[in-house]
Amino acid sequence: MIEVDSISKIFKEGLRGKKVRALIDLSLTIRKGEVFGFLGPNGAGKSTTIKVLLNLIRPDTGQATILGSDVRDAKVRQKIGYLPENPYFYDYLSAEELLWFGGRASGVKKPLLKARIPQILERVGLLEARKRHLRTYSKGMVQRAGLALALVHDPEVVILDEPMSGLDPMGRKMVGDLILELKEQGKTVFFSSHILNDIERFSDRIGIVAEGRLRLSGNLAEVVPSGETLEDVFLRTIAAADVEVVL
Repeated sequence: MIEVDSISKIFKEGLRGKKVRALIDLSLTIRKGEVFGFLGPNGAGKSTTIKVLLNLIRPDTGQATILGSDVRDAKVRQKIGYLPENPYFYDYLSAEELLWFGGRASGVKKPLLKARIPQILERVGLLEARKRHLRTYSKGMVQRAGLALALVHDPEVVILDEPMSGLDPMGRKMVGDLILELKEQGKTVFFSSHILNDIERFSDRIGIVAEGRLRLSGNLAEVVPSGETLEDVFLRTIAAADVEVVL
């Protein structure tokens, strides 16, 4: 479903063009219908990996495919739903208008979209606020609107970058329930989070990345030994990679 094959990415920073190795020979396989949790400390390469999958940036080496197509194929993006870590939308759009724009851009037919928009807005708790300008929304409400936008075209693959960010406990529960619903529908969910408890609760498999390298990957039940938590495994893995991290 999602294949990342030996991708590397180097950025240049500052006036002198200092090279920063964001990704180093990273390979991943995410299977159809599973929830894959992607975690690592700040600056580990999580967002860079996601941007490669969305073709927002090109890797220097390696390739990535989704649904058997190269991520550079524009058609495959119509089958992907994406929630960025900090979604930002035009202030004077309403949530209803945002979803109409996103749905039509993804090729959803007007009659189907007209029926789907209120359903998805109700699911994320924004139906009553659907006519309000997004500039009047709280951070948590904007996050919910972004989640609705990621799902409005009923994508086969859903990529979520810190989906719990800015949400209260009820909002976090709603996102967790949605992830489980997507799994039940046979969707593939790839999500990154700093909240290890959320990764542990919802993921079938995980990948831990640090300093651009994949340090550990596998079935959650196998990589977390009996009597330990994902936090124990995470901290041990990061320590072995000699990376300073603050939880």
